[in-house]
Amino acid sequence: MTDTPEPAKPHFRSDVTVELVKSDAHDADVLFAARVSTAGEQSLEEVTKDPERSKGLINYLMRDRHGSPFEHNSMTFFISAPIFVFREFMRHRVGWSYNEESGRYRELDPVFYVPGTSRKLVQQGRPGKYEFVEGTQGQYDLTTRTMEETYRASYEAYQKMLAEGVAREVARAVLPVGLFSSMYATCNARSLMHFLGLRTQHELAKVPSFPQREIEMVGEQMEAHWEQLMPLTHAAFNKNGRVAP
Repeated sequence: MTDTPEPAKPHFRSDVTVELVKSDAHDADVLFAARVSTAGEQSLEEVTKDPERSKGLINYLMRDRHGSPFEHNSMTFFISAPIFVFREFMRHRVGWSYNEESGRYRELDPVFYVPGTSRKLVQQGRPGKYEFVEGTQGQYDLTTRTMEETYRASYEAYQKMLAEGVAREVARAVLPVGLFSSMYATCNARSLMHFLGLRTQHELAKVPSFPQREIEMVGEQMEAHWEQLMPLTHAAFNKNGRVAP
């Protein structure tokens, strides 16, 4: 006779996970792609000849929005974040590929999102012209308590349905969008720049953006990885107002 394993207990977190799984992304990828139009098959030889000229070329391409040379690279990220983040994320379709874990095929783990105290809770102003400000301690306490109680109740209902033989794809309907999911996301530098232009706030941005903080947390970590891979391209992105070419 085997012991029945204890059901997993809900776990709450206020952060997200972003890991660079693999990459083939270098500033040189931009250079040879751009120079092939004038140098033909010699474009690869031009990459290492003059570093300053190469820096200038990348900046020119970014400034004048010659975008296709920024597509000849690839980055794959593993991301763990609340489901509501992924629903925003997957609105970015051009230049992206996604594979997400499935609640049809596996029992979902009870990991849920609760905002940390650094997360601004209160929205002021009208749509299109608003800002978020700090909440009171009472609002933070209420948010935390209400979310955790709701998460526990929904996961208990999910477990009861599974125990009675209800299919996973049906039982998952009781789970909230604050549940953590995971996915692999693959993009190139051009598609990532477009994502960052919309999903992060930055003092150098020419076009203001008002992302939800949780997807911005993902974007910030992705950008940190990308900056290490393609420093000249990243610098040109910032210098030219963080507008994707």
